[in-house]
Order: sequence, then C-alpha cells, then structure tokens
Amino acid sequence: MPQISLPVGHLSILDRSKSHTFVKPTKRIHEGHDVAQFLTSRSYGDIGIFVLQLNMAMCPSKTPGSDRVEIWQLDSNAIIQSEPVRKLQELLQKIDAFIDEAPPDPGPRRFGNVSFRKWYEILESRVQDLLHTYLPSEVIAFGATDEVSVLDELTPYLLGAFGSSQRLDYGTGHELSFLAFLGCIWKLGGFTNDLVQGRSLERSIVVSIIEPYLRVVRRLILTYTLEPAGSHGVWGLDDHSFLPYIFGSSQYCPAITEADAMPVEGFLPGSPNPGDIAKKDVVDQERQHNMYFSAVGFINDVKTGPFWEHSPILFDISGVRSGWGKINKGMIKMYNAEVLSKFPVVQHFPFGSLFSWDQDPNATAAMTTAHSSSQPNSSGAGRAPQATTRAPWANTATNVTAAPWTATSRPPPGQASMMGSDPSTWRSPGRSIPPPDGPTKAPWAK
Repeated sequence: MPQISLPVGHLSILDRSKSHTFVKPTKRIHEGHDVAQFLTSRSYGDIGIFVLQLNMAMCPSKTPGSDRVEIWQLDSNAIIQSEPVRKLQELLQKIDAFIDEAPPDPGPRRFGNVSFRKWYEILESRVQDLLHTYLPSEVIAFGATDEVSVLDELTPYLLGAFGSSQRLDYGTGHELSFLAFLGCIWKLGGFTNDLVQGRSLERSIVVSIIEPYLRVVRRLILTYTLEPAGSHGVWGLDDHSFLPYIFGSSQYCPAITEADAMPVEGFLPGSPNPGDIAKKDVVDQERQHNMYFSAVGFINDVKTGPFWEHSPILFDISGVRSGWGKINKGMIKMYNAEVLSKFPVVQHFPFGSLFSWDQDPNATAAMTTAHSSSQPNSSGAGRAPQATTRAPWANTATNVTAAPWTATSRPPPGQASMMGSDPSTWRSPGRSIPPPDGPTKAPWAK
C-alpha cells in the first residue's frame, strides 16, 4: 500500500524541571513578505507536526496478523477520554452557554449580528476564570513565578478561536488559533507528560475537543450570521473551516498498523464514495459519524442550490478515484497552501514563547512558488518572488490551485478543464453530473 514518506513525529513537551519564560503573544505578520519568515519559523513547523500527529490518530487501525480493524467515529464509545479532555469539553460547553446570555439583535442584517460583540465581551470577561477552572493544575502552575504567566500566553489563542468581534467574522485563521491553543496545552504537558502509544490521546483530542469546538463555532455562525473571514467565496474549499476535511478524510483511509505511515490512496472498505457528499441523504447519515461529512452537512444547513454550484472545489475533490487516502494527502497539502501560506489567513496569528517567531534551524530550502510572489503588502501590491524555506513536514512546493496536490492549475470558471469538456468523463461512479456549463474540474479528480 503506497504511503506518505513524511516523518510524523510528536509535538515536543516542555521539560518541567527547566525554567521557562512565557511571553504575551503578539502580531508579527504585518505584510505579505512576512509570511515567508513565518514559513521558516518554529511555529510553522510545530503546527505542521501537530496536524500530522492528529491526522494519523484518526486513521483506522489494525493489528499485524489480524483482520480486525478499528474505526474512529464521532459517536464511538471506543474513544477513551482522559480527565484533561473531559475538562476542556466542559470549557466548551460553558462557552456555548454564553450564547443564551446574548440573544441576537432582531434588526435586519445579512451578515454580522451586533449581539456577537456582547457574547464576545462575556467571553473576554470570564476567560481567565474559565481557564483557571478547566485547565489542568499542572498547566496553571507551570512558570507561575514568572512576570508573564502561562495564562497570559494561552488566553489570546482561546479568545482568537471564536471569530472577530470587530469584523463580525470567522474563518480558518480563528480555527488555527484554537489548534494553537491545544498545541500550547500539549507542550505544557496538560494532556500528558509522556508519549502515549496507540495514538489514543490524540484521537480523543480530535473527537472530543476539536469536533465539539466546531459545533460551538457553527452555532455562533448561525446565531450571529458571522461573515466568512478571508474566504475565497465560491472558489474556496469552505467558508469557515478546514481541519474537519483533513481529519474526516483520515477516518475513511485504509487501516494501518502502529508501524505504518499514512496511506496515500485507497479507502476503508464500506466507507462512502467521495461523490456521496452531493447526496443529502448520505450526508445526513454520515455527518453523525464523520468530520468530513459533518462539515459538508453544515454547508447544506446554510446554503441552498446544487452542491456543485455553491461548493465547486469540494465537488471537484469528490471525483477522486484513488480513494480517501489521496484526498487526505491532498487536503494536508492544501492546508499548507491555502491556510498556512496565505497572508489574509495567518496575518492575525500571534506569536509567543510556545508558538515562536524564532527561526527553525531544521527548516530546509524550498522552491519559489507562484504563491510566494503574489502575497499582498500594505499597499495591496504583490512583491517580487522570494525563495523561502520550509519545515521538514512540508515536503512539497504548492501553487495556488483549487487542489494544490496537483502540478497543474485549475482553469478559470467557464473554461474546459484538462480532463476534457465532456462532463460524463469528470465523475466517478455514483457521483452527480453538473450541467455542461457547470464548474470545471480539478485535474487530479480522475
């Protein structure tokens, strides 16, 4: 079975016996050219390692010499929750309950109900007490004698995870902030002080913390009609989220043993066809079990019309014939290109001591890409191409395409794709066919 050659390690855990100086996180990405420095920072490498670590945990498991396969569904009783995970679940429940204290303003607004600012003020006023109550005592006590406390560093990541009260929007940059919040807790030994075999801890973080977080965010979006932040519009993967597509596609990958790397093609027997995301009845059934379909289900909750019309990129991806393994690999590359490498997304990410702006000594030189030459600066113009370096996990240079794991770019809307102009050649069995003048297909969707 083909496998990714990426080294999947673990996010490092700080040694509690050594002193650590916390830093209040600050904005460091001010213009487009700052993204190149971010791509060589320790933070970039740590984010990539953490994503891959969580992604592998969601892949079905098997034991060598046995036909038994374990799958990890959202409603599974097989996923064990540790005390720190349960406490963070309770934290999210408290944050969710604040919505009832700030009902939406009845005035007519298409986007951004002003009552979201009241909700955010409630969260801001109570966040320190929440963290004291629900974070492990080991985290709270870490470096408590320093001038800057651990909570001074963690609080901006949690507050930044639920949208902007100024712009009344939410997007993948806020989702990234929550990922960093969890990464900070991991680094401080809040989940464990040892590397746990079997990936069970990482699995519980995804299913029991990240998915509940996404449910809170979706309720915020529906309640306060939050505007998509940094969205590509119809040509973006999703208006608000990206992580559920990574972890959800991993849930349907072929089963692996502890010694295996992630598969790059194939699928879990009995898993839905990728094209089933265009079938509402299948989505309604699978969204209870799978993060990918849960995210698609939310799209169906907020958008109307043919799926290929309002979500053409997801529709492109649903045509992959090499299975969920290829989709998962592609989603990771796309996350690197469309989230971590995009100025509008990462410009508000703050850097402290745990997710540091310091340069990563292990970053290696990478090719200059079309993307690196088109970052905006303060005047709105692009800059000259710059050579950048990347952390070891980002082993592919990506262009700005609908599906960055292909070497060719998606043609503009309305033009024939590289797959040909006949729509009947675009799809895999069981996939809906768009009208002949519908969206073009990504070249890898074969």
